Amino acid sequence: MRDPRYDILFEPMAIGPVTAKNRFYQVPHCNGGGYRDPSAAAEMRGVKAEGGWGVIFTEQCEMHHTSEITPFIELRLWEDKDIPMLRKMSERMKTHGGLAGIQLAYSGINGPNLYSKEVPLAPSAMPIRTFTNDPVQARALDKSDIKDLRRWFVNAAKRSKDAGFDLICLYGAHGFGIFQHFLSRATNQRSDEYGGSLENRARFVNEVIGDIKDAVGDTMGITLRVSLDETIGDLGFSNAEVRDFIEMNKDLPDLWDLAHGTWEDCSGPSRFKEEGAQEQLVRGIHELTNKPIVGVGRFTSPDVMAKMVKTGTLDFIGCARPSIADPFLPKKVEEGRIEDIRECIGCNMCITGDMTMSISRCTQNPTFMEEWRKGWHPEKMNTKGDSNNVLVVGSGPAGLEAAWALCRRGYDVAVAEAKTEIGGRVVREAKLPGLSAWGRVVDYRQYQLSQRANVDIYLESELDTDSILEFGFENVCIATGAKWRADGVARQHVVPMPIASGAKIYTPDDLMDGTIPEGKVIVFDDDHYYMGGVLAELLAKNGADVTLVTPSAYVSDWTNNTLEQIAIHPRLVDAGVEIVLNRGITEIHADHVVSNCVYTDRTQRFECDAVVMVASRKEENALFDGLKAREAEWADAGIKSVKIIGDANAPGPIAWATYAGHRYARELDGDDIGDALPFRREITELALD
Repeated sequence: MRDPRYDILFEPMAIGPVTAKNRFYQVPHCNGGGYRDPSAAAEMRGVKAEGGWGVIFTEQCEMHHTSEITPFIELRLWEDKDIPMLRKMSERMKTHGGLAGIQLAYSGINGPNLYSKEVPLAPSAMPIRTFTNDPVQARALDKSDIKDLRRWFVNAAKRSKDAGFDLICLYGAHGFGIFQHFLSRATNQRSDEYGGSLENRARFVNEVIGDIKDAVGDTMGITLRVSLDETIGDLGFSNAEVRDFIEMNKDLPDLWDLAHGTWEDCSGPSRFKEEGAQEQLVRGIHELTNKPIVGVGRFTSPDVMAKMVKTGTLDFIGCARPSIADPFLPKKVEEGRIEDIRECIGCNMCITGDMTMSISRCTQNPTFMEEWRKGWHPEKMNTKGDSNNVLVVGSGPAGLEAAWALCRRGYDVAVAEAKTEIGGRVVREAKLPGLSAWGRVVDYRQYQLSQRANVDIYLESELDTDSILEFGFENVCIATGAKWRADGVARQHVVPMPIASGAKIYTPDDLMDGTIPEGKVIVFDDDHYYMGGVLAELLAKNGADVTLVTPSAYVSDWTNNTLEQIAIHPRLVDAGVEIVLNRGITEIHADHVVSNCVYTDRTQRFECDAVVMVASRKEENALFDGLKAREAEWADAGIKSVKIIGDANAPGPIAWATYAGHRYARELDGDDIGDALPFRREITELALD
């Protein structure tokens, strides 16, 4: 069943005293659950075990209360009380022969300790480095502190063993871990035996790994995650120095876990990073050590994975985002079902769960983090209900996901699409600069639906209320999407803004339809996700003189949560786009706009030939409203239910649409739960007085 080209990916591989059954290695990744939702996180990892991953890691686990990153919600291993929660996770990870790993993190210069109120500790005294620039400084570790920290790591390692884990990852990458802080001259400015030379800066990690190996090394593999290149100049831990460090300490851990410098570099979105983008930084390192190496690169292609191993670049294929998009990726490769893999699109929606301290989502896999909360399995659907068929109106991401999930439940599904191709907003947006990988949302579902005999797709089939009432479908799902508004209603303006006669106003839909304004163009971004920046880039590439105006302090502000804002701003600057921050638009005239400061309301005039309005979207819900108005006729027409989903119900990111489609399919013909909570949650036990 398996293509022989991929046999190498299924070879067992030793990591110290333990052996992985294959080379598929789910590296540590956050999920927005952490200590607040441990059962949800445990079941999510358990599904990956079922999907065939040889190694499965937790996310960052804070190993001591003197270094925590509140408000972010990660795992905690502060005391023995945390062990049962983590044991539940390790047991689920090992259900199908995988190795269970825990990532122990001491955040040092990144830990503001807003919850514990402890004074942060770091190699050198300096301000805490956090996403929110917390006004806190760390105290430099003295010799006594270092001795304590070594003991705390040993205690955490022993607790990890008691919790049933096979592997420990010591976190020293992305700028977040104490080991990187010691290794980097940017954060280690000590003059004692722990600072200065590379040998001295490597002393602490050598001591800790030695301590842990003495404590649990006969039964647990010890891995070290280090950055491949801090990319911050001469003071940073460069790729050349990383190679010197590994050559100097070639047998230090049982496995080298290599990741790019910052999290933004390592987990860059597909808009800015190709698959295997870190290959050049890893190539040749294997010659410096006899220990196995795992690396990442948003690997979705088995051919690329096999190449990484066959060329000696990597021993394990590290995946975080691809393991979220398809937890069954290894099993599908093993069973020769490559075409069934749900490929990661690199949108980084999963990361926003961590950044917003909420439950994570995945655009491709709407069951992510709902495995325990709602009982959703990525490969198995609940059985069909009492009715037999469904009409899905609209083939955007919500409609396609609904159809794909419904047909697997056993319903006969008809999809009616008004246009000449399926995909809705996805096929349009995928043609914009950098977003081509997003087309996988449609490609995957289009192929899967084509394999099902109980699904029919009708193109150029715009339906009205009369026709739907005549068809005789038992269930009708309205997924007709939304259109961008041209009147400016969004956040700054809750009613249409003043627009003079003769003003040329364009929406994102106009540009995606091929109408590209010329001359001096202002892009007004009051949406704050990717669209404003993408369209500014598109216009600049087409020769327009572009000014992007936004009331936010950042271009594409919400993309701070997807780790791409830091790349969007320089991309636009390089394209020649003038960026105007902290300013709104109060009036639009034929040859200029009036812009106001969001703080002082002082106005300024900007000359322009046209304005591209990236504000909010208007639901396309007229068909649903028409059906609701004739609800008295449903029974005679054989209709049991009419439901509106996705952007037609309330516009949001594509991940919201696929989730809505999946939820509709799961809940069709379900019991009426009334006011009951539609998902499971865990509640903290009250402590005894």
